Amino acid sequence: MNKGLLNLLLVVVVVLGFIGFNSLYVVNEGSKGIVTRFGKVLRNSDGKLNIVDPGLHIKAPFIDHVKDLDVRIQTISSSADRFVTSEKKDVIIDSYVKWQILDAATYYLTTAGGNKLQAEELLRRRINNSLRSQIGRLTIHEIVSGQNNGQDAALEESDFDTVVDNNQANATEASQDNSQDNTTQTAQVNTPEATVSQSKRDEVMQNALKDIGASAKALGIKIVDVRIKQINLPPEVSNSIYQRMRAERDAVAKLHRSQGRKEAEAIKAHADREVVVKIAEAERQARSLRGEGDAEATRIYAEAYKQNPKLFEFLRSMDAYKNSMKGKDTLVLQPDSEFFKFFNDANGTSKP
Repeated sequence: MNKGLLNLLLVVVVVLGFIGFNSLYVVNEGSKGIVTRFGKVLRNSDGKLNIVDPGLHIKAPFIDHVKDLDVRIQTISSSADRFVTSEKKDVIIDSYVKWQILDAATYYLTTAGGNKLQAEELLRRRINNSLRSQIGRLTIHEIVSGQNNGQDAALEESDFDTVVDNNQANATEASQDNSQDNTTQTAQVNTPEATVSQSKRDEVMQNALKDIGASAKALGIKIVDVRIKQINLPPEVSNSIYQRMRAERDAVAKLHRSQGRKEAEAIKAHADREVVVKIAEAERQARSLRGEGDAEATRIYAEAYKQNPKLFEFLRSMDAYKNSMKGKDTLVLQPDSEFFKFFNDANGTSKP
């Protein structure tokens, strides 16, 4: 009897503990909770949805269910899309949006029970339409540089086309202030030069932020920030730009090569001229030295001839005999010729 009562009490305690456990729920920090009963959202006495703040709360077990809504700042990173500028030129812009749930009740009702994917899809449509409208008011130069055409006249549109595909343009956009009246304010820059004249792109993007914020408010969402991550030209335009850049670089390369060949020819001509001049100078010095040597030899011969003319004449005759008789040539001369005077007499006196 006592054992059965004890088991019954144990079962009652377990059931009560299970019921108590299902009667409690926790809403985490950074979230809002919405309680539904039999699929219907519980409302307050004034008819508004019952939004539960973070903390520990009590609900009816088994029949009440809690839907958590993340009210922290979320990011929608849109894929790069094609936009048309005021010049009817296409650009590929990659942007992202920071958003946050402002009114959890409105958000829950407009997004099919707080469906985040549906909320982001609705936001993407509104963001795309607003950006497309605002980007259509700017030129390519204004989108990338963030300045009016009159502020930077040195950069022409044609010059930009050659470099815009390689550069990433980070736009400074406006941010929406989290004030009670939900009014949008412009993010101010501390430098006085920047506050004097606001870039046209900033002005247009602020308008886009206002448009998106107004439309997102109907979804119970606050747009915190809208920014452009990257701006590129379409692939077909980029290819033509690359081809033009390559042609320009080829032209510069050909110019450098022609200048190099010109310099090479000039250096070669200068070297050839130096060679000719040095060879001519060397030959002139050689002829001068050779002439001086011949003159010295002639002087020595003359001095030797003066010392013994007979001996000199004899030696010269012997050389003449040697040179004339070593070949196969035939000499036809008279025996008493002056050429053979040393044959007839050792002193070289001809007999009468």
